[in-house]
Amino acid sequence: MQKSAMTARIVLFGLFAVLCSVFISVAHAETPNTGWIKNPNHTPIETRFVLTGQINKVDQTVAGFLEVRLAGDWKTYWRSPGEGGIAPSMTWEDSQNIRSIDWYWPYPKRFDLLGIETLGYKGSVIFPMTLHIDDLNKPVTFKADLTLSSCTTICVLTDYPFELTFTPTDLTLSKEAMHVYAQGLSQVPKESALISDVKAVWDATKMQLQVTATKKMGWIAPDVLVDGPSDEMQDDNFSRPMIDVDGDDITATFDVSSWMGTPNLTGENISVTLKDKAFIAEQPASIRDGMIASSMQSIVQMVLFALFGGFILNIMPCVFPVLGMKLSSVISAQGLEKKQIKLQFLASASGIVFSFWLLASFLVVLKLSGNAIGWGIQFQSAWFIGAMTLITVLFGANMLSLFEIRLSSNTNTWIASKGNNSYFGHFIQGMFATLLATPCSAPFLGTAVAFALATNIPTMYGIFTALALGMALPWILVAIFPSIALSLPKPGPWMSKVKSLFGAMMLITSIWLLNLLSNHLSELWIYAIALIAGGAILLRTVQVHSKKAAGWLSILFAIAFGFGTVIDSMTSTDLLPAEPNWVPLSSESIQQHVDEGKVVFVDVTADWCVTCKANKIGVMLQEPVYSELNSANVVPMEGDWTVPNEEITSYLQDHGRFGVPFNVVYGPGAPNGIELPVILNEKAVMDAIKKAGGNSDG
Repeated sequence: MQKSAMTARIVLFGLFAVLCSVFISVAHAETPNTGWIKNPNHTPIETRFVLTGQINKVDQTVAGFLEVRLAGDWKTYWRSPGEGGIAPSMTWEDSQNIRSIDWYWPYPKRFDLLGIETLGYKGSVIFPMTLHIDDLNKPVTFKADLTLSSCTTICVLTDYPFELTFTPTDLTLSKEAMHVYAQGLSQVPKESALISDVKAVWDATKMQLQVTATKKMGWIAPDVLVDGPSDEMQDDNFSRPMIDVDGDDITATFDVSSWMGTPNLTGENISVTLKDKAFIAEQPASIRDGMIASSMQSIVQMVLFALFGGFILNIMPCVFPVLGMKLSSVISAQGLEKKQIKLQFLASASGIVFSFWLLASFLVVLKLSGNAIGWGIQFQSAWFIGAMTLITVLFGANMLSLFEIRLSSNTNTWIASKGNNSYFGHFIQGMFATLLATPCSAPFLGTAVAFALATNIPTMYGIFTALALGMALPWILVAIFPSIALSLPKPGPWMSKVKSLFGAMMLITSIWLLNLLSNHLSELWIYAIALIAGGAILLRTVQVHSKKAAGWLSILFAIAFGFGTVIDSMTSTDLLPAEPNWVPLSSESIQQHVDEGKVVFVDVTADWCVTCKANKIGVMLQEPVYSELNSANVVPMEGDWTVPNEEITSYLQDHGRFGVPFNVVYGPGAPNGIELPVILNEKAVMDAIKKAGGNSDG
């Protein structure tokens, strides 16, 4: 009995010893890392250094990574930070058994703050690293100090000490660490066989650097960075490039400046870093002297695009409510002298131009402050929508003669003596037409706006001026040929009826704008505002006109309100089928679905985008497109830009776009995506889906 008890104790002790040894070996096998380190004087940033456990006995290297997390709007920088900032650096001279360290840099993002463009990272960033070891069998002491510059509207320079001791041959692979390392490495540009003929030319006269390259699969929305290790390259500032694409060839032209004097890039060895949507690559090049041809041709082309795009805005749905004001302007010109007609219509055209300049200035302020910019982005603001709602109500009520602005007799006499017939009113009319047109996009408009928002500020104002002149063209034509206005029928009772009709259209527009506020206010507030405003307008209509007129107006309001409700919910009725099963926009998910052999249809839209609504109702929810979007092989993906969304803004800008609608189709046959026209049509969508699916036969 005692023997059995002794034997049992020995067995239990043996099992305990085995378990302890297993636990100790597992604990010893844990991948060495520093853990997260924070500086108590600067808590928004935390960082760590981790070894993956991967060793290369031939090269005598150990793989690891530096991970940095940045809270809120804090950013850190690329190896060449741009016009401001300091690149992260690390000193490791006190380390033992380490020969050298290779630091790999993921592709950075561009940031604009107060007119200064920098290159760096926001949120989190993983820097893969390779440690070159003298002897893999001996202990290694990794002792380093990381100096990290991080900025918002202020900049802070912070040190983080790292210390790890390990023996390379004792390391074991960590799946988690390897996954993070692989994520970081996938964002690091490398030389690509798809890129060839990389050349760099320095024009000392123009102080410009021009880089050319060829990509076998062509370009979609490219960006180019240049930098180099020399003091000359580090001291120079390179502007955002002017990029021209011609098939497989790309030309990027940089303006070069320096705080240290006159740049001289002749003979410099540089790295050319290229990005085209998901594609990234980095190629070496040597700069030679040469002459750079003017890029004026592309600017002229964009100006023409802007003129056409602005003109087409006149026939887009957003501007329909303003037609009444246009028509009223033309008709009211009857009986006026030609000089007065010219001045009135030039005043309206000036209002359009001034309003476009205001939009450009608004976007410049956003750009300089580092915020997202885009066409129609002001409709993401509840304050702007509220102001536009109030303005449309006032304009509509005025056109219905529900109120008038009474001036003193002296003021009326002064205006009459000037003979301007309310030129300021025509000016405001032009401004209002512009602001109401911004929810619409049009052919040529998107290309011109994208070019304007990506270029320098003076060129941006030039493009917006061309847009304004295009939209103002009808007014300008009447100003040049006033006989157009004089040839129309004379004012009469019909004019009042037409004016009332368009006044009602303006009030309907205010209902649509009020509906947009539902993205910012509760339904209770929306209904309360609608009841109070609607009641006041109907009461005033009874006082000014009649109960019958108020009755007709209330019916019109009910129809408009009901129509708006139907537009939002008509997919649940027999009018249109239920919407496709949209999934939220995600760049990572796009790649996963394409890898699975599926087609991804991306629709970036917004509630305030009238063109987006027309595309959805007129094409996406109609056969045969609707059946394709609901098929098992197609994933419909939607990005809602109704309110500010950083991920969607980033997606748009990665594709060189600054507004909605934007539609792209991805698939095995088009992994980089096929961009669709601004105004969709059945053929374009079906052809893109077939091609993306690998079927280009038709």
